[in-house]
Amino acid sequence: MVTAFLATLGLCGLSFAASGNEPAAASAPRGTLEVALDTISAEEIKADIFFLASDELGGRDTVSPGQRVAARFIRSRLERLGIEPGAPTGYFFEYPLSSSRLREADTWLRLRAGEQETDFVFAGDYWFSPGTPRDLQVEGAVLFGGKCEKNPIARLDVAGKWVLALDEGKLFGDVESDLLERGALGLLLVPSDKYSKKPYAERFEGQVASMRRGDVSWPRTDASGAPKPQLPVLYIARAAAARALPKLADKDSGLPKSGADLGLVATHRRAYLGDGGRVMAENVCGWIPGADPKLKDEVILISAHYDHVGTSSRDGQIYNGADDNGSGTSGLLALAEALVARSPLRRSVMLIWVSGEEKGLWGSQAWTQSPWLPGGAKPLCNLNIDMIGRNAPEKLMITPTSARAEYNGLVRMAEKVAPLEGFPVLESCDAYWGRSDHINFSKNLKIPVAFLFSDIHEDYHKPTDDAEKIDCDKIRRVARTVLRMVDGLQADKLDL
Repeated sequence: MVTAFLATLGLCGLSFAASGNEPAAASAPRGTLEVALDTISAEEIKADIFFLASDELGGRDTVSPGQRVAARFIRSRLERLGIEPGAPTGYFFEYPLSSSRLREADTWLRLRAGEQETDFVFAGDYWFSPGTPRDLQVEGAVLFGGKCEKNPIARLDVAGKWVLALDEGKLFGDVESDLLERGALGLLLVPSDKYSKKPYAERFEGQVASMRRGDVSWPRTDASGAPKPQLPVLYIARAAAARALPKLADKDSGLPKSGADLGLVATHRRAYLGDGGRVMAENVCGWIPGADPKLKDEVILISAHYDHVGTSSRDGQIYNGADDNGSGTSGLLALAEALVARSPLRRSVMLIWVSGEEKGLWGSQAWTQSPWLPGGAKPLCNLNIDMIGRNAPEKLMITPTSARAEYNGLVRMAEKVAPLEGFPVLESCDAYWGRSDHINFSKNLKIPVAFLFSDIHEDYHKPTDDAEKIDCDKIRRVARTVLRMVDGLQADKLDL
């Protein structure tokens, strides 16, 4: 056994010695397209995609621990390759989202009549919609508004007060906006004796689950970027409300007239995890500076989303998203390595792995609304890849095609080089023009874009979109196609 161990050690030593004497990088000519193309390996892509689409990452939902692991995996690869950080403070371009996850121990409602206090428990006695999550504590006197209708309530002096009204199950958006405009503290709704909809506990079951999970949403802001003001609206079970206002135990006919001071003071507090309901999502960005003094400030943006839809809260099934978009994520990682081998490039390249695509293209929206590029650099074009690892080996699609006004020289370049990688004809995916991140680069930055895609399949957005089904050689060839396009984008003059 000792002999076998020493023999193995000797072989390892020889391997290290050979590696030390003749490093592959030194023996190969750096900077050529051929060398860069050869770095793109189906085996390495497979290793990446099996990690990214593993159960341990939980489906990479925005925002989740598994997605944060994926972001740090991408960052570590960029660091290892020597690719520079592409965001203001590092590799992560952060943008804010609203999280509805409550701190329930710090969320409550209290009605006080003189010295008598009645406490109400969230999701047991009263409910509210997630709305725009923000910490708040509101206290004030309570007026009775009668039926929850605009005309009677509009006649009341509601400034600095709560309004308690009877919920008949009708829409009341006009009441809510009127109360907000006139300075009311909030609206307390109690079912009238004519209420015929689902009980509040059943009606708000899904929203309570959302707040306990901490679902995220795009922040609702005004033109200045500040959170939009929102009226607190609380739904109180009638039996619970009757503990503080005994007349509610009887019919509506026994209640005071609209405008009556109920002799109650309502205090409502709600608190959210994180920074008052604010959480940060991450795009991962890597910067490859160009070397040409005149062309380096023209930036080729290459994007792929690295998020997916996460784990089902209903049955715990994990949606690994191997093709959507583990394929594009791993393809962009392979391209990153190839671009290092192809360097120095004349024009600069920004690699962007965006989050939040599955939620509504949030990561690309955030980046394109507030783009960050070093110095005086400006975006030149965007190449976006999404779902490139399934269906027939020769099938690859693109948008915009010549059928769209946005058809451009970038697409013509793709049509020219794709056959070199086994994609004889790029089919149209114009039907997906607004469905992936390229649309934000086109709409917000006004630059030419091209979207490469190999179509949906029977496992699209299902727990069965697993790594075992991925054609890693197809991803390799798509990455090589994009590399050829980047190479073509180094010419002095471009017709985009």
